[in-house]
Parts: sequence; C-alpha cells; structure tokens
Amino acid sequence: MRKAWVVAAGLFCALGIAVSQDHDFSKVEMKVMKVAGTVYILQGAGGNIGASVGDDGIVIVDDQYAPLAAKILAALRGITDKPLRFVINTHYHGDHTGGNAYFQKQAPIIAHDNVRKRLETGGAAGNGGSVHIDNKPADKEALPIITFDHDVTVHLNGEDIRALFFPAGHTDGDSIIFFPKSNVVHMGDDFVTYGFPFIDVDSGGSINGMIDCVEMVISQVPADVKIIPGHGPVSNLGDVRA
Repeated sequence: MRKAWVVAAGLFCALGIAVSQDHDFSKVEMKVMKVAGTVYILQGAGGNIGASVGDDGIVIVDDQYAPLAAKILAALRGITDKPLRFVINTHYHGDHTGGNAYFQKQAPIIAHDNVRKRLETGGAAGNGGSVHIDNKPADKEALPIITFDHDVTVHLNGEDIRALFFPAGHTDGDSIIFFPKSNVVHMGDDFVTYGFPFIDVDSGGSINGMIDCVEMVISQVPADVKIIPGHGPVSNLGDVRA
C-alpha cells in the first residue's frame, strides 16, 4: 500500500507542471516556518519556496503556481514589510515558476540559461515512459531576465546566496541554492521526500546526474545543515542519504 502511495505522489508532483488549471487554488493555505538564520520555508501547492528575509529585503527561491502569487506575497508580508529583491528559479517546471510573471513586476528572476530556454520554447516533459506532458511557451513576462551558465551569487541580508548549476539531474537546468551563513540548502527537485524522484528525461534529466548532485551536496555541507526539498518537509543529511 505504501509503495502505491509513493508512486502516486511522485506522479502527482510530476504532473504538477501541467495541472494548475484543474486545481482549486482558492482552498490552498500558505504555511510559513522559519528554517534557520534568515531563511524561511513557504508551503502551499507546488514546490517549496525558500525565502531569505532581512534588512536588505527578500530573496525567494521558486514561486509555485500563478494563482497563488497573491497568497505568497501576503505570506511574505506576514514576515516583513521589506521589498522583494530577487527571485531564483531552481528549474523550469510550472509548479516552481508559475508565479514568475507576477513577481517579476517587483523583482528580477534569476535562473540557469536552460531554464529561460525551456520556458521560452515550451516542449515535452516526461520520464521516458509513463509521464509525458507538452508545455506551452511561457509569456515573455515570466522569463528570467538574469541567467547564468555555472553559478551566481546574491549578496544580501548578510548572506552569500549562491545558486550552483548541476547538469542533467532532475532537468538540464537545475540549480541548488546555498545559504551558507544560515546553514540551509534548497535542493529543488533534485531531492524530494515523496519517494522515488521524478526525472524529466525529456528535458535533459538523468538518474546519474541526480546521484552526482546529491553526492556533491552531501560532501560539501556541514553535518547539521537544514535541507529544503523541492517537495516535502524540511530535512537533514540523513534524509538525503536515505
């Protein structure tokens, strides 16, 4: 029974990149929890949002679905009245980038080059088997206006917030986000807690790339680091190893 639930959960999260029009977002409540240091997690529907909050303003990692954008902003306003300064996308899937157009009216979107390319062109997403989704090109307003090919660092709130590209993991545009002073890492969908991960082979993902990513993160972060997964509760290195 548990195995069936895990598979169903994984497929639901995979299909989350295409089901926003079928979901009643009016019933979604945003949950906010402090992780450590300047970093918070916001959970609603779609991928987990990480947020660095301090005197310099707010940096968020991912922005879930477009219909939730106003709720996300209200949740941030419950933490601080400081402005949104930057948004970082961990990858291109719609349950992590759906709010881009809304939030880019307030702050620039940062992402890997391949995130912009896949949002701009649309195309297939799938695991090479049971899941196949055709994505429409995103509106111009939703495209990241700052992109990078290896890494980029945002110096804000006393943090050196680093987005580091990992090729061919969950997709071909994955970034892991490090908050070194707060001792927090946002792993996007290269680490999830719902069971066997969804690998978007049609978008350049691979199991070997995902393994390489996880092993590198484990080798470079402190033993007591807090991990924000793409989906699921705040975790630790033991959870990632498992």
